[in-house]
Amino acid sequence: MEKKNFAKSEYYTNRELSWLLFNERILEEARDKGNPLFERLKFLSITSSNLDEFFMVRVASLKDMVNAEYDKRDIAGMTPAEQLAVINKATHNFVSLQYSTYNRSLLPSLKEEKLCIIKCHEELNEEQKKFVDSFFMDNVYPVVTPMAVDSSRPFPLIRNKSLNIGALLSKKENTVELDFATVQVPAVIPRIVPLPDGANGEKKVILLEEVIERNIQKLFLSYDVICAHPYRVMRNADLSIDEDEAEDLLKEIERKLKKRQWGEAIRLEVEDTIDKRLLKILKKELRIREEDIFKIPGPLDLTFLMKMYGMERFEALKYPKYKPQPVPELSEERNIFAQIRKGDVLLHHPYQTFDPVVEFVKQAARDGDVLAIKQTLYRVSGNSPIIAALAQAAENGKQVSVLVELKARFDEENNIGWAKMLEKAGCHVIYGLVGLKTHSKITLVVRKEEDGIRRYVHLGTGNYNDATAKVYTDMGLLTCSERIGADATAVFNMLSGYSEPKSWNCLSLAPIWLRDKFVSLIARERDNAKLGKKAHIIAKMNSLCDKGIIEALYEAASAGVKIELIVRGICCLKVGIPDVSDNITVRSLVGNFLEHSRIYYFHNNGNEEIYMSSADWMSRNLDQRVEILFPVEDERLKEEVKHILRIQLSDTLKARVLKTDGSYERVDKQGKVLLCAQEYFCQEAVKRTQEHKEIKHSRVFIPAGNEPRENE
Repeated sequence: MEKKNFAKSEYYTNRELSWLLFNERILEEARDKGNPLFERLKFLSITSSNLDEFFMVRVASLKDMVNAEYDKRDIAGMTPAEQLAVINKATHNFVSLQYSTYNRSLLPSLKEEKLCIIKCHEELNEEQKKFVDSFFMDNVYPVVTPMAVDSSRPFPLIRNKSLNIGALLSKKENTVELDFATVQVPAVIPRIVPLPDGANGEKKVILLEEVIERNIQKLFLSYDVICAHPYRVMRNADLSIDEDEAEDLLKEIERKLKKRQWGEAIRLEVEDTIDKRLLKILKKELRIREEDIFKIPGPLDLTFLMKMYGMERFEALKYPKYKPQPVPELSEERNIFAQIRKGDVLLHHPYQTFDPVVEFVKQAARDGDVLAIKQTLYRVSGNSPIIAALAQAAENGKQVSVLVELKARFDEENNIGWAKMLEKAGCHVIYGLVGLKTHSKITLVVRKEEDGIRRYVHLGTGNYNDATAKVYTDMGLLTCSERIGADATAVFNMLSGYSEPKSWNCLSLAPIWLRDKFVSLIARERDNAKLGKKAHIIAKMNSLCDKGIIEALYEAASAGVKIELIVRGICCLKVGIPDVSDNITVRSLVGNFLEHSRIYYFHNNGNEEIYMSSADWMSRNLDQRVEILFPVEDERLKEEVKHILRIQLSDTLKARVLKTDGSYERVDKQGKVLLCAQEYFCQEAVKRTQEHKEIKHSRVFIPAGNEPRENE
């Protein structure tokens, strides 16, 4: 039989176009009138910040390829130039839909709730004009710096993502020649300026750029202001660092961060009513192409809507705030190490609190029997209790080793600060590995006990960030398994001393072993299917775009393996290809929390294996990062993870299903239970907390009914 070719370009979707489809799914949430109004504002804000990062990194990278005359085709058969052309058209259409949502749906809905965003300063009444003018003189005028451009003053450097107002000026004695000037809207002043409440209780706000635009004449007293319009520049923000040549990685990254503000301009946003003469100047000075100009019918940079979301008095227009629940197996009052010794503990954030992870490090820092703490840090919060605990541990005389990944995109500056602070506290700090990002999430605590040295380990799918743990769904495992503990020691020895172990007990690491591990697990299901045995794969991740993994999935599916994928974002795999992917389904969950956990289930002819990981099925995770795959071995915890996967596969309210044409559609609810997985897990966590309290009180075990039923 002729072997099938699973590498054909028509079997794959372009990565960037798949990402744009993901952002469209978020925009759908902003357009969904079934969501509370302020939640819709939040989703629209997220689409805007997502698009910014997409341009700064992905589009910028493609432009670099085109400039370097690199024309290698991607897995979908597209050259960088072809990708840019398609992306350009798609993003212009997307931005139009963003602002249609904002202008035609959200603004009228806000007005109905007696909250009005003033579109233009010319709409202000006399009382509001006086207030705005006074606000400008008292708060804005002392801060802003007007910058005129003439023969002695060159065009200024416009910072990446900064909001600016460009103006054309004429000298009062010369009305023929026009000069250009620009004013940066200060980021140190809140962009949303509340106006005095109206007589009917209506709350009105105006954006800071409108306040400046109304008063811009006061900044150029010797000129007449002919026109003034906001604009915003997006620049190439990808850091290119030759690590082999960089003697001090920390200093090299600090230097590159400063350059990020002045990278090549790749996108220009302007008000759609901008004066053509002003636009011509911006286009020339920023060296921007016509197709990279976005004419916006509304306020530039919709991320201000996240600040709107935080406004008080509008709680009824948001989802009720969810409080992460305690982990039933862990008591705050007791020694966490004694509790872990009773059995592995599974953590499910944000439904369960992140506090046990923080407490794990805090108790280790204070515990007189703890000898050493070792941890990898990729992204942490601004006021991280984990960082504070590590510093305290070092001050208490413990051996503390921390790998701080300086190359965590857009967190580089934050991580540099933490690295310096930890070093001052006496921690041994490793600045990542040359050529690789350390993306794994692992903490090792070495403790002296009566029966000898015992190692306690936390492994997770998400960052050690107590802030994002409230909004990202992630899984974690606390264990004192000897096999995992030995592997954890080997991990840190490898990170700090480049000593690769000859074998592993149960962990698998990228970039050396993980790809082969995944391929072999998929191949085993394929072989079982060929032998007529039951074969089943369920995989949940953020993104799926690695060609080798997709080829392995196609081969397994064509052999009869049932494959169910839960992929939040990018998915380059296509479904429904005859004899290739008939047995594959893909669903994406976009809800109130950001789906971030990575879970991999393999049926293995009834000997089920479940793994969790910091890694997606992406080439960068498998080949260019340090990632960890860890098993869930406790049978009780395996059942819990399978339950989580079943609920997500049963979601009928927030799931979108990938169709054969590459589009995503909401699940057909006909005859199905209405189920939102995220809401279900919230309710389940609350229920378990209550049941645990009752059990503690009565000392009687009451089993929880976990599965959704038709009458629920």
